[in-house]
Amino acid sequence: MRKNTVLFLAVAVSLAFALLFTGCRRDTLPENAVRVIVFDRGTDGGRTNPTNNRWTQWIHERVYEELGLYVVFEPVSRWTEEQAQVTLLAAGRPPDVMMTWNSNNVTIWGEQGGLFDMGPYVDEYLPDVRDFLGPDTALPGRYLIYRNRNMQTGQLFSVPMRRANTARLNVFMRQDWLDALGLPVPTTHEEFFNTLVAFRDYDPGNVGRVIPWTMTSDVRWQAGIILESFIDPDISIRDRWVYTVADRHLLVPGYVEGVRFMNRMFNAGLVDPDFGFYTDDQILNNLIASGRVGAFGHNWDQIFRDAEGLISNLRLLVPDAEWVVLDAFPDANGVTTKMSYDPAGLHIFIPRAARNPRGAMKYLNWLSQFENFNFLQIGPEGIVHEMVDGLPRINPTAGDGWIQNSSFNIDLTPLHNGIFLETEEDTIRALALGYPFPAEMILRAYNIAMYNARPGPVIATERPLVAAGPLTMTLQAQAQALLIQSIMTPEDNFDNVWNAGITNWMNSGARVIIEERAANFVDPYF
Repeated sequence: MRKNTVLFLAVAVSLAFALLFTGCRRDTLPENAVRVIVFDRGTDGGRTNPTNNRWTQWIHERVYEELGLYVVFEPVSRWTEEQAQVTLLAAGRPPDVMMTWNSNNVTIWGEQGGLFDMGPYVDEYLPDVRDFLGPDTALPGRYLIYRNRNMQTGQLFSVPMRRANTARLNVFMRQDWLDALGLPVPTTHEEFFNTLVAFRDYDPGNVGRVIPWTMTSDVRWQAGIILESFIDPDISIRDRWVYTVADRHLLVPGYVEGVRFMNRMFNAGLVDPDFGFYTDDQILNNLIASGRVGAFGHNWDQIFRDAEGLISNLRLLVPDAEWVVLDAFPDANGVTTKMSYDPAGLHIFIPRAARNPRGAMKYLNWLSQFENFNFLQIGPEGIVHEMVDGLPRINPTAGDGWIQNSSFNIDLTPLHNGIFLETEEDTIRALALGYPFPAEMILRAYNIAMYNARPGPVIATERPLVAAGPLTMTLQAQAQALLIQSIMTPEDNFDNVWNAGITNWMNSGARVIIEERAANFVDPYF
């Protein structure tokens, strides 16, 4: 990697490029320009411009120097990216490099002829992308770059992001409350339930109104560890895949018993009665900071995220507050089975109407080269990171314009989510250093999230599946409403609410999706 002095010179030179092309209309850009989507997360109230900062300036200079391309970044809100990109495509003036988390949209756009086929150009323009993404661990014998390839035509309308770590969810509980009551860390559903009862009855934190368990209206996520632990562990790959509709598990055998368990918790007064009204994490975070919450579930590392401040804010009120990560939800076989992320995530694509598709592929290939993405992840030493035991530790308040608007700059390195170092062991150890807490705390949470964890099945169908595309958002909204209603209803009315909701869900499109998946299932081991 180049010395810092050279990097600063590069930034100064590239600033001219950034200013030259910021705000340019598409029809006034030079032929060698590449327009690239970047997610705008409004980080810290928009403290840095996601399209014009130290990092984008460095990209401008390096890409022009090495590829002769001008990179122009165009912002899209991370939280409304799906709608925004639909609008860009419909307007006929899309950027050259786009990306979305919705695989159904990519499939439909490709089938409708709206996306550029990268398939014939992998060897010529994307060899480093292919090598970086590596083998597809879910589909042995294939490269991950071809995960989204149309098996009938060979067309490749998108390439997936590779996840640096596939840990997904955890459940957190107040260790200091356990200690105050002389209780052990629960290791089963019933122990968990009884511990929450003790929190309710004895108020170990002397808070007046205890909330043993809280969550937002996004029940399937924040209660995911509990709900998914009831799934039949002996279910076939076919049934698990066929009955997973719109990325929801309502019809997967056993899942309903997880919802019933949550209903039992609610009727016992263990669940925040207002959870259905919480549409985002703000109220949740405030409740946790108030010291009234005994347990909750979320992202595997949620409690440690500096931006959320869950531990630091709570300790302003309760200096001795401690949290423990639970591994307390065994399946019917007694194994604490969990779901991890699929190694493939974000989908990167080039619209058919893109002005410079070859330049777009060259840029993606450049991003997959270690020297380039490594600098974008960790920046200059002494400013963005310091070395600790041979590994980089990121400074979240880096000065001189080097603030990262997303963790490890994942929005500028869309081919992977999270830091990637030269070995998997170093990657995980460096990941742990990225939090303002002892690394051993982070590693313990990571190891629990990954213990007995596996992703859902990946099936390479002979033809693209399109039924879910226009139905996904409606079905997901209905699934969320059904979970809330089923949890909040009296116990003796649970089956009535659940069965009526499932009938409505099936009639709203779930049945069509199931039929399509069943007709196109291909055993991944044959």
